[in-house]
Order: sequence, then structure tokens, then C-alpha cells
Amino acid sequence: MPPHRKISEVVRQQVRQRASSLCEYCHASEQWQYVQFTVDHVIPIAQGGVDTIENLALACFHCNRRKADKITAIDPQFDAQVLLFNPRQDIWKEHFIWSGDVLSIVGITPTGKATVLALGLNREWVINIRAADRAIGRHPPIGDPIQQAE
Repeated sequence: MPPHRKISEVVRQQVRQRASSLCEYCHASEQWQYVQFTVDHVIPIAQGGVDTIENLALACFHCNRRKADKITAIDPQFDAQVLLFNPRQDIWKEHFIWSGDVLSIVGITPTGKATVLALGLNREWVINIRAADRAIGRHPPIGDPIQQAE
């Protein structure tokens, strides 16, 4: 396995700018966090990924940690192995919507459902942050789709 190189600050800033400072998985805003977001290898180095900007995504610490070196997870509806959401190939709003109260991310495809579970996109801590951010107008991110009441 080739040695892992440190990603330059220039590339980190390009990744951050491309993502509009949102975690490309849970859509948390880096602006309101205490810890700077990490740069994730969409295809992990352990799975043959490389350190190019085309394989990098901005990720909050928790999404990056839970994703680790995974590229697949189980779709809970069909109990089948599917690819995780890939921010370099997939479009967020084609796989996810916000619940009516905008506190939970709802997977609308097998990839979306598997990613929600595998990365814990609706863990209690992040739901509480979203609720506090919604109360002061910082959530949801502009342009994110919201589930219509049924």
C-alpha cells in the first residue's frame, strides 16, 4: 500500500469551498461547530482510493469516523449490501430528504437508507443540535429538500 500523504491546506480549502462548508453526508454546517471538519477519502485509501480532490469530501468528525473505510452498507428495507452515498458521484437530494420537522434525514433510496443507518445521520446528539439550530434559523441548509406532510 502506498504511503498516505498529508493533504495540503490548499486542497483542504478547495474541498471546503466546493462543499459550501457543509458535511457532505449529514449536511451539518462547519460554521457552527467547535471543531473544524475533516477531509474524507470517499473511496478510502484501504479500498484503493487516492489523495486527489476528485476522491475527497468534507465530513464532520462523526460522519468521517463512522464511515471509516466503508464503501458499502446494508439497505435495511431489502437487507442487501449497497454502495454508501458518494458525494463525488451522487446528488444528495436524490438520496435524502429532511423529515417534516427538519430534524431527521430520511433516506429515499437504498443507498440513502443504508447511509443514514451506517453513518448514524440521525443520532440523538445531532438531532438536538438541529433542533437548536432550527430555533435560531440556522437549519436546514438552504436548498435541501424537506419531506411533505402526508
